[in-house]
Amino acid sequence: MGDKKRHKRVFINEVDTYSSKHIAQVDSGSVSASNQDETHSFLHELYAAPTRDELLEHLLECDVVIYNISECATKQQVEEATWAIEALHAGMENFKSRKIFILLSTVMSWAMTKPQNPEETDVVLTEEEFRRRRPHPSFRNHHSLEKLVLKLGKVKKTKLTGYVVACGLQYGKGENLFQYFFKVSWLMQLPKVPLFGEGTNYIPTIHVYDLGGVLQNIIEHRPKSKYIVAVDDSKNTLEDIVKMISDTLGPENLDKVPSEEAIAMKAFKPEELEYLCINLRLDAFIIRDSFSLNWVSETGMVANMESIVEEYKDTRQLIPIRICLVGPPAVGKTTVAEKLCSHYQIHHIKIREVIEDKISQLKEIMNEADPAYVSEEVAVAAQKQLDNLNKNMEMNAGRLADHLLFEILKEKLNSKPCRNQGFVLDGFLETYEQAKLIFSDEDTENDDLIQTPACNKKITPEHVFALDATDDFLTKRVQGLPQSVAEKMRYTQEEFVPRLTRYRQLSTAEETLLDYFDELEIHPEHIEVTTCDSEYKDVMKKITEMVGIPKNYGLSPEEQEEEDRRKEEERKQKAAAEVAEKKRRNEAALAEMAAQYEEWQKNLSELKRQEYELLEAHALPLRNYLMKYVMPSLSEAMLDCCKIKPEDPVDFLAEYLLRNNQQEQQPA
Repeated sequence: MGDKKRHKRVFINEVDTYSSKHIAQVDSGSVSASNQDETHSFLHELYAAPTRDELLEHLLECDVVIYNISECATKQQVEEATWAIEALHAGMENFKSRKIFILLSTVMSWAMTKPQNPEETDVVLTEEEFRRRRPHPSFRNHHSLEKLVLKLGKVKKTKLTGYVVACGLQYGKGENLFQYFFKVSWLMQLPKVPLFGEGTNYIPTIHVYDLGGVLQNIIEHRPKSKYIVAVDDSKNTLEDIVKMISDTLGPENLDKVPSEEAIAMKAFKPEELEYLCINLRLDAFIIRDSFSLNWVSETGMVANMESIVEEYKDTRQLIPIRICLVGPPAVGKTTVAEKLCSHYQIHHIKIREVIEDKISQLKEIMNEADPAYVSEEVAVAAQKQLDNLNKNMEMNAGRLADHLLFEILKEKLNSKPCRNQGFVLDGFLETYEQAKLIFSDEDTENDDLIQTPACNKKITPEHVFALDATDDFLTKRVQGLPQSVAEKMRYTQEEFVPRLTRYRQLSTAEETLLDYFDELEIHPEHIEVTTCDSEYKDVMKKITEMVGIPKNYGLSPEEQEEEDRRKEEERKQKAAAEVAEKKRRNEAALAEMAAQYEEWQKNLSELKRQEYELLEAHALPLRNYLMKYVMPSLSEAMLDCCKIKPEDPVDFLAEYLLRNNQQEQQPA
């Protein structure tokens, strides 16, 4: 086989980061069909802490070396890339084949470039002007490294070719720097999405997969131009981008706040904010005219926001959970629904609250004084709809007609919060016809080949749970409620029995509510309620096992890394605090023991002194007695003993003293 079909070995640094990771995933499908026979195997082996010699040996094994410094590169990363190109250039005479070195840089090295004519505004810069580029102050090292790569890689007839790719801000597959705006919009916890600064600055962008395609084209075609700008064809401002994110995913309103608040709100790090403050318009004619790209997003974020949002949800597994709960009155639907909403962080749909919210919304629109937010036409339409609702409720004893009720409910289910996170529909549906009117897809026409009813998949529940219990169980439960609670929940004797009877009758109809979901192949799960457990632990366990884990917004890889780092730091601090506390306790215990020992020693000395004094006091009378009565006789006895020198002095002394004592005791 020829060299053309040999798999190229490509080294990419920092392959666990957003940019490098997704670039490495780009396969030959991103290259034009005529060139797909030349595939590339991305080699991204990582050492835990390789030495420079180990890393160089690894680089020499590869045909292509890509150093990515496009994402907030540290000084260490820039230094490593500088070392890599210099080391390869120094050893290129020993190369067995030609190698390509690609520096993936950033348009931040163009950030301060001025137009040639200062009087011109809205100038679009091209790659031909790359020698005039001026970097952002924080990206001077990037600029210097770009010049070094161009210098070392421009020599003809060498085995090392250098390219510099200045890429726009990357998006796609999780959105990277734009992730904050997607997250805030998806959560819809704020009435308006924050826009930091005026937002009038133009931001060059490129989808991360399109950037991967650019790199593949460089590897395959080895273009003559060594400096390539990689941006899509969009000329969008920050406000254009954030507004489209908000319109597609969120509350559709922006709140312009000073740029400094982005850091105070912990929305962005200072170095990330520098990227978002760039004001630059670039034209990438090389990749447009010379490369064969299967663009994912050629026209940019604003024009492709629908598909980008779907990609974003899929990447971050933001899958809405839609649940429908049905069952007889007093079986516990509302309690279970509240617990499910809390567990999955989704929305509780109760028909009464839906109506109240709609009326409040219409009143707010009518009362809005600022025409910038509500036009006169919108206010008039809101007034007309509110009058229609009030009139209908008056005619129906405070209840809405079904067609108006279903219209409001469908609007609620189609709202962005329900579309983003999901919902639990709490016991409203009763019949086959009601479900068909709410969930049917009006844009789809049935034909004879379709065996199942068409439904709007964006609002139709994916999980249906039918809670049930015996009539005796339900009746006893209702009878045990306080009167005030029973009246509030319409569980009085006069209301509960007819409601239970109606439910049983509808359950035996020719076409039931559950039949509708069966036809959609959404098979209801039947759960029997047999205990009065107020926490519904068994029911919740069964439902959560069937639905699965929560699929709500999780942490981004960067946030997860930061959270893990924070937890590790907290763990270390806690461990250090425990060690310090243990040391303190030991030192305190030792100090206390030393004090106690010192006190004991003092007490012992005092005790000895007192004992000595006591013994001295007790010994004084005895001493006096001995001196007066014993010592004179003993002295005489010893003198006689010395004179006589008996064989047994002790026996002599004993007899002498005894005899002397007897003489003293005889009366005169």
